[in-house]
Amino acid sequence: MKRLECFLVILVMAVSQVLAAGTNGAPEFAQAFQTQCAVLAQTAEAQGTMTVPGCDGWLFLASELRHLGVGPFWGEFAAKVSRAMKPDQADPLPAIVDFHDQLTAMGVELLVVPVPPKAIIYPDGLLDKVPCDSTGHLARLDAALQTFYGQLRIKGIHVLDLTSVFIKNRSNPEDALFCRQDSHWSGTGCVLAATEICRELSATLNNRLKQAFTGQWDTVEISGDLWQALGDPKPPREQVRIRRVSRAGQRDPVEPSSKSPVILLGDSHGLVFHGGDDMLAKGAGLSDQLALELGFPVDLVAVRGSGATPARINLLRRAQKDPNYWVGKKWVVWCFSAREFTESDGWRKVPIKP
Repeated sequence: MKRLECFLVILVMAVSQVLAAGTNGAPEFAQAFQTQCAVLAQTAEAQGTMTVPGCDGWLFLASELRHLGVGPFWGEFAAKVSRAMKPDQADPLPAIVDFHDQLTAMGVELLVVPVPPKAIIYPDGLLDKVPCDSTGHLARLDAALQTFYGQLRIKGIHVLDLTSVFIKNRSNPEDALFCRQDSHWSGTGCVLAATEICRELSATLNNRLKQAFTGQWDTVEISGDLWQALGDPKPPREQVRIRRVSRAGQRDPVEPSSKSPVILLGDSHGLVFHGGDDMLAKGAGLSDQLALELGFPVDLVAVRGSGATPARINLLRRAQKDPNYWVGKKWVVWCFSAREFTESDGWRKVPIKP
């Protein structure tokens, strides 16, 4: 078994190298991109700001660029590049595998959905020139992430890598998939992510009774977190498109349900456009879009901080309060920013039941 696993690791690494080289002059460009991300992040950190201005009004999060600048971040590399407070919590792989194994033992499936870095989907917002593959499409510049997802799959973990579909739809006529002035994906990005997640879940949930929901597109002006961190004078606030979801014949947002067979677990990407206030809007976040796509509300366990360890601690607290919490649960959709692999305080193993 170990020999087979070693072979799979070698195969995944080889495929990732081919993917990274699948652009015009890509190895050199990918390395230059990684280096530039690291330099921009270091410069922003030295200046005491979280915001890195790009081209055409695009703003980027310094910590996300730092993540893209470190390269491989698991195994022997983890403690060298992670911002975990303890070296033994730097590697995300053992914690994710442990979480998956606990869920599997309970008959619950795990879907890991890392939110792609904005600069991977819109590198032209950061650079003057970007490479394309042989078909003329934007090339992927996230070889380290692709390799890591392969490592998770070797361990039997179901990973939904949204990067390719996001790149394919990055010129969506409704709106860009990420906010220009905020560190989160846009309302349109939420819709696309929910559609892809639903495809992964629907085959096992087809017998579930469907409820009637409606979606109505709207335009809102936001005060993005990256915009707020800019010095004065600031540019005009960004306007983004969102799809507000409600029950048919009603106007109130859809409330998450603790009895749902699907748990949406993660960071603020599960709260943006859902929680209101600093989360920009209500009724149009990922959980709302999943309700519309699936035909029933999901349970929402998301935090404004890190989706790595704190989110799973909150999940444990749900089970501590309700001994029957896990009854009827079928899926945990763990959705968090890919930068969490290096930028979180650490990846602890956390029990899911008291």
